[in-house]
Amino acid sequence: MPFSTQTGPRIYWKLEGCDEAPALVLLNSIGTDMGLWAACLPHLRKSFRVLTIDTRGHGASDIVSGDYTLGALASDVLGSMDAAGLSSAAIAGVSLGGMIAMEMALSQPERCDALALICTSATMDKAAWADRVSKVRTSGMLGLVDLLMGRFLSEQFTAREPAVAASIRRGLIKMDPAGYSGCAAAIRDMDIAHRITAIAQPTAVMTGDLDSSTPLPGHGDYLLASIAGSRHVRLPTAHLAPLEAPESLAAHLTAFFAGAMNS
Repeated sequence: MPFSTQTGPRIYWKLEGCDEAPALVLLNSIGTDMGLWAACLPHLRKSFRVLTIDTRGHGASDIVSGDYTLGALASDVLGSMDAAGLSSAAIAGVSLGGMIAMEMALSQPERCDALALICTSATMDKAAWADRVSKVRTSGMLGLVDLLMGRFLSEQFTAREPAVAASIRRGLIKMDPAGYSGCAAAIRDMDIAHRITAIAQPTAVMTGDLDSSTPLPGHGDYLLASIAGSRHVRLPTAHLAPLEAPESLAAHLTAFFAGAMNS
């Protein structure tokens, strides 16, 4: 298993696709691992060299106690890109992954060719996330599972794909509270809302019509108003778009990045 250790903790990464293809980095949401993208990969591998990563505290990556920062999580991704031999790449991130992508674009813009910000935000409720950090560290993951599942997946998808929903639920229950709360602290403390006007990369803001966590009003529309030239893509999904609409999302990503990276 390939690990990056440039930033201290071991970060698990996987590189797939043809060496000659443009590079694409896929970042997962809080509470999931690189498996979030599994159904998209067969479509994306046709056009890209794809790097997937388990965010610090998730999947096979190391769990570190304490608060994480968006800067540290961005450094983990950049270190994994170094380990995979990628000098720059298009970056697509869901939820926390989109926040990390924005931080990367601000801190090391030369390494980010284009951005797809999927079901994400720069303006989350600090008090709500502070409460979530406290609850997880006090009582563990079980008390949050129903809340998270209600936001992660739409009722329609859960009814249609109960095995997938059950797998996501199991993953949340088994997740180490230190990993979840560390990343939740990074969301609580992020300070990108006033900085993202500096993002100059071609950017797609992708919102889910059924997403109650980061809907277009108050979240996607803020990104669109703040990032010059950004374009909007609507998806018929709740928060975890790569699970609910993998073919549609992959098609939108392929078309957007092909145009952005060839212009």
